Amino acid sequence: MKGSLQFIGNATVLIRYNGFTLLTDPNFLHRGQLAYLGYGLASRRLADPAVEIEDLPPLDAVVLSHMHGDHWDRVARKGLDRATPIITTTAAAGRLRRGGFRASVGLAEWQQHELRGPGGLVKITALPARHAPGPAEALLPPVIGTMLEFCNRDERVELTMHISGDTLLDRRLDAIPRRFPDIDLAVVHLGGTKLLGTLLVTMDGEQGAAWVDLIHPHTVVPVHYDDYTVFSSPLDDFRHHIERAGLSDKVVYLERGEVRELVPHHLVR
Repeated sequence: MKGSLQFIGNATVLIRYNGFTLLTDPNFLHRGQLAYLGYGLASRRLADPAVEIEDLPPLDAVVLSHMHGDHWDRVARKGLDRATPIITTTAAAGRLRRGGFRASVGLAEWQQHELRGPGGLVKITALPARHAPGPAEALLPPVIGTMLEFCNRDERVELTMHISGDTLLDRRLDAIPRRFPDIDLAVVHLGGTKLLGTLLVTMDGEQGAAWVDLIHPHTVVPVHYDDYTVFSSPLDDFRHHIERAGLSDKVVYLERGEVRELVPHHLVR
């Protein structure tokens, strides 16, 4: 198996491809523990991660969409190797460097960072994302989506993967499929997260289905939908809207701990 994606829980996935091992949004709190979201707000975790942080393989990098307690927690801060590059927003990278993660790289929208290895390289591009509607966006940490382009030794792109990050459906996302019209796999953050019980700050099922239609990846894996008490939109809500939109053939539903082989769509017969 040349590559794989493992769903660990919440927005945490382990990606292996072409000799690279990447981890997204590391969240290793256990069931019952609190994730701190700022302004004195917290949310209790409802499910354990499928993998403990000490059981992770050596990482080439962490891809962090933003600095929130359910995406970068105290377990990650204490347990990850501080030499690991953390690819994230410019605001989060500054905080991480001050906290000892000196290899952190901050990317502004559309900026790119490359990781090189014996088998080729992976290009990581920061993409637009919007974590809250209107002026409320200023109350939450800046967030990015990311595009991962895994290239062979000749620097030809073999596999393209999009991580949505915590975003709402927003017109600034329209540029993503124009820039990247051929996406092998997309990992979409759902959940209909509500702050203070009212303010929607991540996509619910209806928005998530519209996002799949907009981004138009060959395959979609939903994550970030039932791990915390702030989620208001269960996975069945997304499934319902995906079926109504006629997009069911694109979606792969993974249980925590489950591994999916990564195969570029042009190699699928």
